[in-house]
Amino acid sequence: MAESLDIEHMLSPEHLATEISSKWSEWNTLRQQWVNERRELRNYLYATDTSTTSNAKLPWSNSTTTPKLTQIKDNLHANLFSALFPSQNYLRWQGTTFDDNSKAKKQIITSFMKAKLSEQSFPSVASQFLDDVIDYGNAFGFVKYERDYIKKEDGDIIEKFVGPRAIRISPFDICFNPTASSFAKSPKVVRSLLTLGDVKRLIEKENQEDLNPVFERMLTNRQSVLDSTDVTKGDAYRADGFSDIKHYYGSGYVEILTFYGDLYDTSSGTLMTDRTIRIMDRAYLLSNEENPSWLGTAPFFHVGWRERPDNLYAMGPLDNLVGMQYRIDHLENLKADVFDMISLPMMKIRGSVEDFEIAPGARIYEGEEGSVEYLRPDGTALNADFQISQLENKMEEMAGAPRQAMGIRTPGEKTAFEVQSLDNASGRIFQHKSAHIERTFFEPMFNYMLAEASRNMSTKEQLRVEEAGRTAFVTIEKADVTGEGRLKSIGARHFAERAQRVQNLQALQQVRQSDPTVGAHISGKKIAEIMSDELGEQDLYGENITIQEQMETQQASVEAQVDFEEQQQVATELGI
Repeated sequence: MAESLDIEHMLSPEHLATEISSKWSEWNTLRQQWVNERRELRNYLYATDTSTTSNAKLPWSNSTTTPKLTQIKDNLHANLFSALFPSQNYLRWQGTTFDDNSKAKKQIITSFMKAKLSEQSFPSVASQFLDDVIDYGNAFGFVKYERDYIKKEDGDIIEKFVGPRAIRISPFDICFNPTASSFAKSPKVVRSLLTLGDVKRLIEKENQEDLNPVFERMLTNRQSVLDSTDVTKGDAYRADGFSDIKHYYGSGYVEILTFYGDLYDTSSGTLMTDRTIRIMDRAYLLSNEENPSWLGTAPFFHVGWRERPDNLYAMGPLDNLVGMQYRIDHLENLKADVFDMISLPMMKIRGSVEDFEIAPGARIYEGEEGSVEYLRPDGTALNADFQISQLENKMEEMAGAPRQAMGIRTPGEKTAFEVQSLDNASGRIFQHKSAHIERTFFEPMFNYMLAEASRNMSTKEQLRVEEAGRTAFVTIEKADVTGEGRLKSIGARHFAERAQRVQNLQALQQVRQSDPTVGAHISGKKIAEIMSDELGEQDLYGENITIQEQMETQQASVEAQVDFEEQQQVATELGI
């Protein structure tokens, strides 16, 4: 018969592991209200009826849900993605020195980053980031340099992907101090679940043979707990998502907690700065390394939709709209129930009445002082459509997604200037939010990826470069992608500005053509150069290119005329 098993005595946990575990438990407990609110919102976003939402408490016979929150989310996601990544040319390198700002340097670095982002299917990852911003109000990203190879049966090694990869972190799998001055300065703990085989593969891949005894101890602990009928002091080592430690040990999974930041070890009295520490089972140390990045920061990135004062957990665009969604479903089902009551009303029977059926032409036999009458409810509730329509319009406006964003024209005739002014004003909130996401999240992530690629590049690589409609392959090395400067993401912040500048340039060109006295002082060459740059089509501009093209056309015309005359002369000589 198995005896009572003392988990703490059996594990003999390391002090550093218990410190990190307690941090995760503390920060995870502090955000439980936020987690519950996110779950309620998620239930509304993916609901097919009201049975899974807070409207299920109402005693309606109808359970229809109007997916207005879902429609607003899809609208925001589509417009955010098109604004942040309007074309393939959403990256630009700006060097701080003359050599690092040369045209060749810009082309090599931007082409290199585009190639790495394309290889890892970055648009799909970016779409997940935007989903997190909309659903949870917060998106968390991680950059990791990977060397992924495939080994064939004949021993040859094929390179699958080598370079920096952007990884999405679920907001539920990362904890940090929400009262810190900034996300970058706050220590972080990331939770992940691996199988036992994954842990063994990780130990072998990192050549940490000294961890094999720890792995064997993990297996022994699992068997001991599963064989025991009574486990004491096991709550402190229960992994999130599992009912108890026996459930966790029997699942075949291993919980990995990874700490990033500064940590003071009370057992040794030492301060460890900028560390990456991994622990297993909340008891054993897997690794303790210094962050090797050139930038001196952890490879984590965070952006929130609506930032809170003194709290790093931001609000989402849909958080304030959950109550309005509740109201819409309430009115919709109330209206449906009243309509059912009108079409199939209750009946009031008084006195002696024989049993009867409700059908066309049916008869009802009443006794003395007997009567049957319908109890019809007040039909005022059927006017709820007007309230529902007003609520839906308010929700779109408050989310920063006006109806014009879906291509729906607002009523009333407008001049071209009024249309442009209204369009800019209606999308001002959206433009601000998209620029904020680009500036605080994607741009730092791209620069970190470039730094990691430059730091880890050890061999030469073949790079595909497109210029003037032609494709060329060049060999690059570490020095080619290393420089003083910064990658700029030029999607959202330049999208509206560029459209307005192009429109102003077109108006200026019309003034130049209509008034020769004004046109004499405006450079047409400069207008062409600026238009080419704003449209992102560098091949459109060429110095005096029209004259060269005209010369080519005239030359081709003369050659064609000469060929025609020669053909006519030959035909005359042959008598044709």
